[in-house]
Amino acid sequence: MQALLSEIAAIPTTEIYGRVKCVQGLLVEIAGPVHAMSVGSRVRIVGGLHGGVMCEIVGFRGGSALAMPFGPLEGVRMGAKAVVEPGAAAVRPSPAWLGRVVNALGQPIDGKGPLLPGAQSYPLRNTPPPAHRRRRVGAPVDLGVKALNTFVTCCKGQRMGIFAGSGVGKSVLLSMLARSTDCDVSIIGLIGERGREVQEFIEDDLGPDGLARSIVVVATSDEAALMRRQAAYLTLTLAEYFRDRDKDVLCMIDSISRFATAQREIGLSGGEPPTTKGYTPTVFAELPRLLERAGPGTGAGTVTGLFTVLVEGDDHNEPISDAVRSILDGHIVMERAIAERGRYPAINVLKSVSRTMPGCVDPALRPVVAEARRQLSTFADMEELIRLGAYRQGSNPEVDEAIALNPRIEAFLSQEKNETATLEQGYAELAQILNQEESELSQVEGGES
Repeated sequence: MQALLSEIAAIPTTEIYGRVKCVQGLLVEIAGPVHAMSVGSRVRIVGGLHGGVMCEIVGFRGGSALAMPFGPLEGVRMGAKAVVEPGAAAVRPSPAWLGRVVNALGQPIDGKGPLLPGAQSYPLRNTPPPAHRRRRVGAPVDLGVKALNTFVTCCKGQRMGIFAGSGVGKSVLLSMLARSTDCDVSIIGLIGERGREVQEFIEDDLGPDGLARSIVVVATSDEAALMRRQAAYLTLTLAEYFRDRDKDVLCMIDSISRFATAQREIGLSGGEPPTTKGYTPTVFAELPRLLERAGPGTGAGTVTGLFTVLVEGDDHNEPISDAVRSILDGHIVMERAIAERGRYPAINVLKSVSRTMPGCVDPALRPVVAEARRQLSTFADMEELIRLGAYRQGSNPEVDEAIALNPRIEAFLSQEKNETATLEQGYAELAQILNQEESELSQVEGGES
């Protein structure tokens, strides 16, 4: 009833509208009462093949408002009525949204009927909590993946990036995390995804149990740039709603690169000058505004953010990767060479970093991780010589030890898609591998003496 009363109160008493003056590409020029329009406000163009097109004001030029559509512009004519929508873009989420699939406008697309609105309105472009009032990150969170739990431990309220090229297994790793991570609620944003993969992700990867605690926001690659950008905003808005209700939320977006691409399309259409690799300045301004919304809140709730980044041409220093890495609290690097030799998930633990890991891991477990990293690093330094047969066994005891240990650590880092491992299991298994090797070396040295 409270939600209904709020919606009734928001109904405007007057209608303000302009007229379509020009359509050029994806840009619609609207003449009329531009004083009643602002950047970010909504305009509904009446007519067209689909009955009407919702647009967003992205700028002004020569006394006219410049708008971009959320849908196709086919059928829009010169002089069409453009009605100004009142208020800022917002949604009214509620716990009844759990288990549902919605589009970027917060409308259900799963065929399960209308969504029950909540009493409070949440703006789509919200601001992060004040830095001086935010709590610190919490205890380690169990991600269910051994390689991440042990070598790249993540805390509640931390923000991590998953960096990978195309076809390296980024989406598969994300599905493992969605199903196995220990959290109260999962908010999953599929930005610019292939339409074929959406249903597969929901049915095969999430499953009924995972979907029951999740909300999936979908904007496929064929949708307008505004829809793809807004899907990312809506994902964070829903995560903030549950965080404010003291829930531990897992927020995942696949991918931030497609969000940046959508913002680039919007900026270029509005006349922004392209900079590095064609990305406009607003891309690098919007990335921190979006990603900073994840993290701890001012109360007991947290938003743990896992954001994938599609690395162009396997260049991990391309502009979006570099910008996102500087904003987040850690990065998970996936490499094509590891995937090609059959180890999944193809995570390079030596190049992956969790900035909160030193402060959240039990001091008794740190030597185990440090020793495993040392062994992997020693093997990586000599890998080319070993594969070419140029290294002679016995030349260096440390390298001999790393060679003997490498197959076991590689097997430890490998994990099936439907397999789950807890934090405790991961550390115990890694310690057992290292202790077993020490025991074998002691026996060899005893036999030689």
